[in-house]
Amino acid sequence: MRALASTLSLACALVLAAAPALAGQPVTLKANTTDTDGTITLSDLFDNAGAVGNVPVAARSGRVAVLDAGAVQAIARRNGLDWANAEGIRRIVVSGDAVGGAAGAVKSNVEVLTYARSLAAGELLQPEDLVYAKVAAAPSDAPSDAEQVIGLVAKRPLRAGAVVSLRDVSAPQVIKAGDTVAVTYEAEGITLTLQGKAMASAAMGDGVAIQNISSRKTIQAVASGPDQALVGPAATQMKSANRAQIALR
Repeated sequence: MRALASTLSLACALVLAAAPALAGQPVTLKANTTDTDGTITLSDLFDNAGAVGNVPVAARSGRVAVLDAGAVQAIARRNGLDWANAEGIRRIVVSGDAVGGAAGAVKSNVEVLTYARSLAAGELLQPEDLVYAKVAAAPSDAPSDAEQVIGLVAKRPLRAGAVVSLRDVSAPQVIKAGDTVAVTYEAEGITLTLQGKAMASAAMGDGVAIQNISSRKTIQAVASGPDQALVGPAATQMKSANRAQIALR
């Protein structure tokens, strides 16, 4: 009888050892994933995280952090939380803004543009540098179309997988400080051109101070191309068109 009881106990132990772990506490990903102190925890990501809510998941050093959803799911499971990820989210964007902040993540569970590779500051964005990915939330200034950022340059180093933000990019500079610039005045069939020295760098359509090489006087012009600028009515028209284009982004 003892032998039978021992055998049954051993069999039960083997069955329990071989059985899958019990399902954890079901949790859902928050619509707006934010943190306020730079340390992203389970409670920053999930509703009803409970006692393990203060378990750290990742650190955020910039304005946003992009987390791999699979890695987050694994950490949650190790701590007894079960996130089903029925939406098939691949990346989770965590903003450093307080909940409800104007610049916070306001688009949830959407396809957004991300960087297909890491970019250095000053690099031009090409179509192959952008890829759509499904994320839990995206910044409010995420572009709605790739055409809004193709042809622009990175303002700072950008990491592969990060969500594209209009704050990351700017128009390429066509004039650099110290360049010799051809400044043209056009109006009513009259065209006049002088040579000047750029006092600052400028992108297409930006205002730029130019010093007349002959008189040493400084004039305000609008960058119109590589080492070229306009003054007069044509400059005003170009600057207005540039403002309208920026407003549409």
